[in-house]
Amino acid sequence: MNNKINNPKKKVSKTREMNDKDYITSMLEVEKSIVKDYAVALTEASNKDLYEDFHDMFDDVSDLQRQIYDLMFRKGWYSLETAEEDIIIQKANKLEQELPQLVNNG
Repeated sequence: MNNKINNPKKKVSKTREMNDKDYITSMLEVEKSIVKDYAVALTEASNKDLYEDFHDMFDDVSDLQRQIYDLMFRKGWYSLETAEEDIIIQKANKLEQELPQLVNNG
């Protein structure tokens, strides 16, 4: 059974030079890194105005990261895998069992 969810891949040249997929993949990696950095900044901002500025920037960068991902998915350069329902239920049950411990230790 094929568990992949994807679109037909847009062909790119396979040379030593960077192609569209290489550039967009690099952009996605940078945006993901920036999103993580803003998440840290949000948790460490003690000034409310600074927090709100970081939050606005976080939202903007997150939206841009999502747009890049969507573009890659439409071009067939990014794929997803489906999960069987019983596996999802097992993972959810495990997380529900771990939640009280996380709350108590927090």
